Amino acid sequence: MMKAITRNGDGGPEVLQLSEVSPPQPTETQLLVNVKATALNRLDLIQRRGGYPPPPGESEILGLEIAGTVSAMGERVIGFNEGDRVFGLIGGGGYAEQAVIDYRMAMFIPDGWSFEEAAAVPEVFFTANENIFTLGRLSAGETILIHAGGSGVGTAGIQIACHAGACVFVTAGTSDKIDSCKTLGATAGINYKQSDFVTEIERLTDGDGVDVVLDFIGAPYLARNLQILKTKGRLLQVGLMGGSTTEIDLGVVMRKRLQIIGSVMRPQSLDEKIAITQRFVQRWLPALKEGALQPVIDSVYPLAQVREAHQYMEANRNFGKIILKI
Repeated sequence: MMKAITRNGDGGPEVLQLSEVSPPQPTETQLLVNVKATALNRLDLIQRRGGYPPPPGESEILGLEIAGTVSAMGERVIGFNEGDRVFGLIGGGGYAEQAVIDYRMAMFIPDGWSFEEAAAVPEVFFTANENIFTLGRLSAGETILIHAGGSGVGTAGIQIACHAGACVFVTAGTSDKIDSCKTLGATAGINYKQSDFVTEIERLTDGDGVDVVLDFIGAPYLARNLQILKTKGRLLQVGLMGGSTTEIDLGVVMRKRLQIIGSVMRPQSLDEKIAITQRFVQRWLPALKEGALQPVIDSVYPLAQVREAHQYMEANRNFGKIILKI
């Protein structure tokens, strides 16, 4: 048996509990990992409330990324040995002492990294890279507005966009978060509680607007996001924290030849996720190893304090990742 966080129904953080459950069994292409650290994601909160169930075959246990050591493996696994330090993205099961990951999605933890640092990387850097570059095609000299700049994806997105030579603007809810975004490379930040981001982007860009918007909010921001995009601009919709239903003027989309691109990571096929992993490894893992980019960790909680960790995230207090140490 192993310790894991299970749910006593759907609801608030109080439904989470530390339990004894049977450990997962690796398939022929999976590694069994002794998990040392995992991380919180917004999707965990949605799943805890009863939404966004895991894809068929994935664990019902929360947790989308892991860092730990290999304890066993399937017969078709190549390139790994017991005891190897690995990290990666999974479909579920991270809030536990053991989890499984397909070996083609597992990455070796760089020398000198802690398990906590490794656990802070996969979901946010994968999401940022896929949306900003693979789908959004951001290039050097372009401008991007990243909403929720203090989120895990936001902190990763700021760094990789700046590293690629783009000009980055962010929104955030506090002055402290905006200042922290600037230390990561953001040119300017907008406190969405105090200012209208449309007015501020028009001011900051002399009325030109931005080439790309990365948005987590959804319905309340949609029309305004389209308003600030340049001709041939791209809106990357990666979250719906504010709702999914609204009306827009499609004439704006047509006249400016805009693209609205939706993206979710979890339901994608294994082959797609392997390709996403490899794109990250090739483009950004070297820079992370060198220290040119860095995982941003807000806080670390022991697994038994998972309720407090969820409450902290729901209060939007974090800047960067919230880690669970196991």
